[in-house]
Amino acid sequence: MSSASPTAVANKVTVTDAGPSRKKLTIEIPAETVTESLGFSLEAAVSQAELPGFRKGRAPRRLIEKRFGGAVSKQAKETLVGTAVQSAVQEHKLRVLGNPIAKDIDKIELTSGKPFVFEVEIEVLPEFELPKFEGLAIRKPQMSVTDEMVEADLKTLGIQEGALEERPNPEPGDYLTGHAKMTGSDGATYFESDGIVVQLPTADKAPKGMIVGLVVEDLSTQLGAVKVGEKVTIKTKGPEQHENEKLRGMALTIEYTPARCDRIIPAPPADLVARFGMTDESALRQALRERQDQRVKIDQQVAMRTQLAKHLLEEIKMDLPQRLTADQIGRNMERRRLELLYRGVDAGKIEENMAELRAASTFDAVRDLKLFFVLDRAAEELGVKVSEAEINGRIAQMAQERNERPEKLRQQLIQSNMIGGIYNQLREHKTMDAIIAKASITELPLEEYNKQIEAENKAAAEKGQKK
Repeated sequence: MSSASPTAVANKVTVTDAGPSRKKLTIEIPAETVTESLGFSLEAAVSQAELPGFRKGRAPRRLIEKRFGGAVSKQAKETLVGTAVQSAVQEHKLRVLGNPIAKDIDKIELTSGKPFVFEVEIEVLPEFELPKFEGLAIRKPQMSVTDEMVEADLKTLGIQEGALEERPNPEPGDYLTGHAKMTGSDGATYFESDGIVVQLPTADKAPKGMIVGLVVEDLSTQLGAVKVGEKVTIKTKGPEQHENEKLRGMALTIEYTPARCDRIIPAPPADLVARFGMTDESALRQALRERQDQRVKIDQQVAMRTQLAKHLLEEIKMDLPQRLTADQIGRNMERRRLELLYRGVDAGKIEENMAELRAASTFDAVRDLKLFFVLDRAAEELGVKVSEAEINGRIAQMAQERNERPEKLRQQLIQSNMIGGIYNQLREHKTMDAIIAKASITELPLEEYNKQIEAENKAAAEKGQKK
């Protein structure tokens, strides 16, 4: 029984299953509680109301009730529902995901002297059993930094620090900057902004490209011989995993008017040496080699975590919510973005990955959500904790990869409400590493490791096609 009402009379609460990871709460608030709540709301309205001919708080109660009765009832109802749901969730120890979904509460009248009965549905954490972690077989690829990796890193750094050369006629690989407006088939405008950058798809990617965070399969075809100052219209469809639920599957129109076109001219090594305060090019290359060495260690850990994730997803069975909510998809997106930041992927590639993730199948999104639930439970059982110092250390590591000051990146993360995501990422990584510490680890040459993983992925894909 719930008991968080204004009187001593308890609410009647019935909890029933409403689908995978979903509960229905049927709550009856006693007549005494309804009467008292309406009285409280009316007294508050009387004390605050200002009506012509009366001083504040002096208007007759009957006049206030006649004039503001609807608002008083609405306020009382919202208070009663919110308190009752919170109390029911706490009493029945429900681990809630997202906000409760009310069932026609607006149509139910709140009447003094009568009980108030309503229903809400809530998504809850799924129930499942964790497997034993001891002795799990994990392979660790033997990796080392090569001269080719350093050369590629130097080339990427040159592009990141390069200069923009404005060009009159756009060509593949060039960057357009301009105004974009996205409208839906319902006539509503869902996005509009200046300064939107679009890269004309290169030969290896065409015709697929990205605009306003969406992957468009035939972007270069629709752009055609685009010119600066001339508006082009792009037609596409909202991805099924978009954070905005209204856009999922909707026919979208994007009007894009480029204001300028630029090509990135990579900065030569000599400029990079001076820009980063190095003594010579060999010192710069050594610094890049040390950064690559750190990335190699991260890649080794990621490889082992990926194997663990695959094992957990295959071994653990659970009923997930029937549909992914915007909050759940938002969590998936944030987790992926922070993982790419952690691995040192450059900003442009991260945005491409985010666009691809929005276009991914529901299966991929559900898989990520399932892993989130599994690691959350495992972290609790293993007693994994994350300190403020660890959060600051992770931010400093990401900042180093992006050639930024840690304070600047931290401020960006705060403004984007992603500090909580850093905490969750660290918690997940520490949880996976704690499980891997219990595993049986076999080191393999990188070539052999890749061969085995490729064969397993091929077999899994064939198995999926047969199903």
